[in-house]
Amino acid sequence: MSTPLFSELPFIKKKPSEGLIAGTGKDNGAASVTDEHKKAEIVKKPEFKVVDIIAPSSVEVDFSNIKINDRYYRSFFVSGYPRYVDPNWLSPLISFEHSLEVSMFIYPSTSKNILDDLKRKIAEMEATIQTDMERGRAIDPAVQVALDDAKSLQEQLVKGAERFFRLGLYVTVPAKNSEDLENYSKLVDSTLGSLSITAREASLQMVDAFNSTLPIGADFLQLNHNMDTTSLATTFPFTTSELTANEGIIYGINEHNGSLIIFDRFTLENSNMVVFAKSGSGKSYFVKLEALRSMMFGTQVIVIDPEQEYLKLCQAAGGEYINFSSESPVKINPFDLSTVADDEENELGRKILSLTGFLKLVLGTLDAAQSAILDRALITTYRLKGITQDPKTQHLPPPLMEDLYKVLVGMEDKEAQDLAYRLERFIKGSLSGIFSAPSNINLENQLTVFSVRDLADQLRPLAMYLILDYIWTKVRRTLAKRLLVVDEAWYMMQNEDSAEFLTGIAKRARKYYLGVTTITQDVEDFLAEERGKAIISNSSIQVLLKQAPASIEKVGQVFNLSEGEKLLLLSAGVGQGLFFAGPTHVAMSVVASPDEHLLITTNPAENMKSQ
Repeated sequence: MSTPLFSELPFIKKKPSEGLIAGTGKDNGAASVTDEHKKAEIVKKPEFKVVDIIAPSSVEVDFSNIKINDRYYRSFFVSGYPRYVDPNWLSPLISFEHSLEVSMFIYPSTSKNILDDLKRKIAEMEATIQTDMERGRAIDPAVQVALDDAKSLQEQLVKGAERFFRLGLYVTVPAKNSEDLENYSKLVDSTLGSLSITAREASLQMVDAFNSTLPIGADFLQLNHNMDTTSLATTFPFTTSELTANEGIIYGINEHNGSLIIFDRFTLENSNMVVFAKSGSGKSYFVKLEALRSMMFGTQVIVIDPEQEYLKLCQAAGGEYINFSSESPVKINPFDLSTVADDEENELGRKILSLTGFLKLVLGTLDAAQSAILDRALITTYRLKGITQDPKTQHLPPPLMEDLYKVLVGMEDKEAQDLAYRLERFIKGSLSGIFSAPSNINLENQLTVFSVRDLADQLRPLAMYLILDYIWTKVRRTLAKRLLVVDEAWYMMQNEDSAEFLTGIAKRARKYYLGVTTITQDVEDFLAEERGKAIISNSSIQVLLKQAPASIEKVGQVFNLSEGEKLLLLSAGVGQGLFFAGPTHVAMSVVASPDEHLLITTNPAENMKSQ
């Protein structure tokens, strides 16, 4: 059975002075048929109010639902609550997979009236228990529990530790058709049932129940339940797995509740991020999307690109793309100094330490004697250029690799000659020109990409170390909001010295307003090193996309994942995974606009179509 609702809903009113029923267009006979002038005037100058415009074209009320236009609604009221609740116990309802309209009405009560009612109830329950005992019957456990609760509440109210309220909780389920309405209603009922909440359909009161869930702040049902302050507080706030901040960029969609993941990584204790995923799972896609959106807010982005994946983005954004190779005109001098006086750090000493790590990659394994000679040769090389521990001298032109080679050749030690022979191929041999000339790179562009794709695999860790050291030197000169992206960071983790250098940058980046993004697909090799775990611990944001079965246990152990989260990472699609920000983590789906997608996709089929 269905009846029109126009006269019943509070937001739909019928004017007695007019002859038209709102929303129907039918004449009710009130207008004079013979008065043609008035009739024409009504047709020509209809008077509409806001309620006439926003009112639905049709409303039908049934026993168990309402149909407004072409959508169905069913409302529930909560008649029973669990005895014990935890904070955030309503999160399954708030995070429900379908849109719901939820209203809560809270009415404070006078303590004196409540105490009088409690006193009477306690007396009734005590009398019931006493009667059962006198008749030799077992005491009803439900009565005993209710009595204990009433006495405890009475004590708290008398002390003033608790106040008393009445709570009304109503839920309306919207749906496109009656079949969906039935399915979603069953899901809502089972969800509430899992929380030990008893919910009932507002049969024959669907109008009042529906209106109670409208954002008009009116409770037409008045079906309330007693609740003390502590119990009521557990319903607030309606917290779910949220990562939506007032500022920042969009990282993706929260799979738990469909909200946006909006975050500013520079507001955390450090601005570093690690991204772990198997090949083809969308890790570079995600990082490029973050870089593109970060640049819109003035962030400078520097990328080390091993596979030339950032070329299209760099060209579209007007960035500088540097193809680093022996034939490239671009040169980096590893002896450059930051020229920044730092009371906490000896600049020349720091540079010699980083140079020693770099030269160990170049020269190979060094024993104690060779390490000592190399350290002495580096100090001499700088001194010959007039550079000492005095910061005033560190503005002078730095030495070149050839200067170190000459110092080693001029030393009488046998170990020095051996080091000179190892270094010679980078000065005069087949690998000359890579780092044996003054630097000629300018990092002033908002987007700078260093490509090492054209280098041999054995030279990539060396080049990445050199580029990182140069970037770190430049970053320390001027303070600016920057992101440093190190793609395929497992290259750096293969060697102890380069791994130590990358870890050091991650630890000190916050001081220079730098956020380091470390990306790798070789998760096991990265996590096998303690320095890899140190990078993770110094990264406030961690992103896990699809993982390989061989590495999921190791990842689960490091990130303390549940079995469900492990299964999610094993079955995740492209661009899906887990997003950790501080103590909170959510399931995430990376979504880009069509224009963004064209700039950052590396799908060969899509790139061929766009050409």
